[in-house]
Amino acid sequence: MNETIVHTNEYRQDGQEARRQRGLVLAATRKIRRKANAWIVPSQRDANDQYIVDGDTCTCPDHTTRGVRCKHMYAVEYVLQRETRSDGTVTETESVKVTRVTYRQDWRAYNAAQTEEKTRFTALLSELCQTVPQPEQTKGRPRLPLADMVFASAFKVYTGFSSRRFTSDLRDAQANGHVASAPHFNSVTNYLASPALTPILQGLIATSSLPLRAVETDFAVDSSGFGTSRFVRWYTKKYGREQDNREWVKVHVMCGVQTKIVTSVEVSNWAANDSPFFVPLVNATAANFPIAEVSADKAYISRRNVAAVAQVGATPYIPFKINSTLDPSDNSDWTKMSICSP
Repeated sequence: MNETIVHTNEYRQDGQEARRQRGLVLAATRKIRRKANAWIVPSQRDANDQYIVDGDTCTCPDHTTRGVRCKHMYAVEYVLQRETRSDGTVTETESVKVTRVTYRQDWRAYNAAQTEEKTRFTALLSELCQTVPQPEQTKGRPRLPLADMVFASAFKVYTGFSSRRFTSDLRDAQANGHVASAPHFNSVTNYLASPALTPILQGLIATSSLPLRAVETDFAVDSSGFGTSRFVRWYTKKYGREQDNREWVKVHVMCGVQTKIVTSVEVSNWAANDSPFFVPLVNATAANFPIAEVSADKAYISRRNVAAVAQVGATPYIPFKINSTLDPSDNSDWTKMSICSP
């Protein structure tokens, strides 16, 4: 019971610290105006949305629903600290100028890379797809070459065109010898929708990373989302209303820390948890690369994931959650990682 109370208090403290940090960013990047005895604070997500901070109250959903000190209240506090003179008087609030860090661009190299990208991509993709074996066929109509259909599917996604507009690119690929023939656009769409193409594409990603096997030994795991053309509606608790949102899929990747090369991939729906995909990514990468270290965020912390990294002879670097339990007398990889953690 006492441990539960401690963990709950730590969780609340972490939440308030996050609000404090976001309030600091808000005070530095948004123009906060005084109106009578209140303050007009723009939303951090959309500057057109504004909230009113009046003393210990704020009109934002975070404060009205939870009754906590929100980031907008912290932002006003930082503005007052910044604008207060040594004699205690307050100066007129002005927006803070944020200096952006810029870097010189090698335009000659950039232009060469951009103008040659499509030509190099199609040549490399064609060579990579030649490693795809053609399945044996004993009956039925002759199938299209699988290597050509994998090429067409990947190339279609790369161009971003619709299936019909992509047909001219396929004809150019045929003229350059990348495919034996230009398939009908409906055939490309059917192959893109086929689940049988997933393991083939995963294998090509792993094959494309092999030239860097002698370079990469440290890896990181994370996930990202890809939007689709479909929309779904669900109730958003944060804003207290239903919203239309673009449906998306989630890709889980393991990549090299130095070159950022992707060594293994798993795909799931948008609601899937990240942690169950950690072990397949580690095992797939370990089949081709010597692994020394694996880094990930708190979403991947579990005894199973830590043990999987140790089994391939690597060191895991995954931060613990506030409710993670540790036993100093245990000699497991979980405890060893806690000792090594800062």
